[in-house]
Amino acid sequence: SSSSSSSWRNMGFEKWRVVCSLLIMFCWSTTSVMALIGPLQLPSSRTTVPTRVRRIILRSANAVDSAADSKKEEEVNKAPTVEIERRRNLAIISHPDSGKTTMTEKLLLYGGAIQQAGAVRQKADQRSTASDFMEMEKERGISISSTVMNFDYEGLRINILDTPGHQDFSEDTYRALAAADNAVMLLDAAKGLEPQTRKLFEVCRMRQLPLFTFVNKMDRPAMSPYEIMDQIEAEFELETHPILWPIGDGDRFKGVLDRINNVVHLYTKPSKRGAKALVTQIPMEDTDKLEQMIDDDELFQKLIEDQEILQELLPPLDMDRVMAADLSPLFFGSAMTNFGVQLFLDTFCDMGAKPLGRRAKFIDEVNTKKKKNKQQANNDDDDDDD
Repeated sequence: SSSSSSSWRNMGFEKWRVVCSLLIMFCWSTTSVMALIGPLQLPSSRTTVPTRVRRIILRSANAVDSAADSKKEEEVNKAPTVEIERRRNLAIISHPDSGKTTMTEKLLLYGGAIQQAGAVRQKADQRSTASDFMEMEKERGISISSTVMNFDYEGLRINILDTPGHQDFSEDTYRALAAADNAVMLLDAAKGLEPQTRKLFEVCRMRQLPLFTFVNKMDRPAMSPYEIMDQIEAEFELETHPILWPIGDGDRFKGVLDRINNVVHLYTKPSKRGAKALVTQIPMEDTDKLEQMIDDDELFQKLIEDQEILQELLPPLDMDRVMAADLSPLFFGSAMTNFGVQLFLDTFCDMGAKPLGRRAKFIDEVNTKKKKNKQQANNDDDDDDD
């Protein structure tokens, strides 16, 4: 009985040893498999994902997360659409002493930013201009650096960039034009196109900026409006479309015809320096009152004739061409006497482009110069033949 009991114990020990061995093997195999599979395992099967595939998946997931974060950050930093829609940026360019700073000051006056306009060269109780704030600018009466002036007008935020006209400071003007969405080219009515105006126009054309043209200083003896239009088209290959048409020039400058609304605006100089001009509005249809108020038979007859010619020869204003910088709205007035300034501001608010991205256009200056020289040579030959 003792021998049988001993064999029974030995057999029980062997069974336990086998069971323990199986348990150890099972635990070791399970741990190995889990270590191999890691956190990635296909739910539909027990096959493992290769390490290279796991890395690709992880990189793709990180890229998606990074793109989502960038997009989210861009949405947070992006300017509100409402603000973009209501902003209008306007750079004023011209040859020196064409009236850029005076024009800026009068736009601020009619925009409600100031109550009394200053002057570049002060007289009596006049104050200095808002944009020329440096002592050197006040002493010399010129703009040395670009200045941004802004104001709210008719629900829009207007940013005016007053740029230097002198060639010595032209680099500052070029930088200002890179930030502008519109430009107005000021011309001296007595001189027409001048060298610095030509250079700045080429920069605007390269930037493809919508370009407005304001013929300033009509309160002095001036060139014919038709002559100015021909000069711009001949030199710049840019068509113009008159919006404000002058009635007289110099001491006989009475006002302007608003061709959009077909209304004549007759001006009276303000009694106080820096104040707004007094305006009388008369519809073109009311010829009797118009003739009486103009009080100049020659100017009245010329106005009627000019209005008929412009209406018959000029096509309607094409805003697509204006935005493409192929057509320039044309204005006549006098910034010094405030004639036509508010009408220009109102029209710019309606026509000006809102802020948007632009691509600069390459212009082959060499070929352009060769073309102009060839045309000039042909014109000289024609003159010799005559």
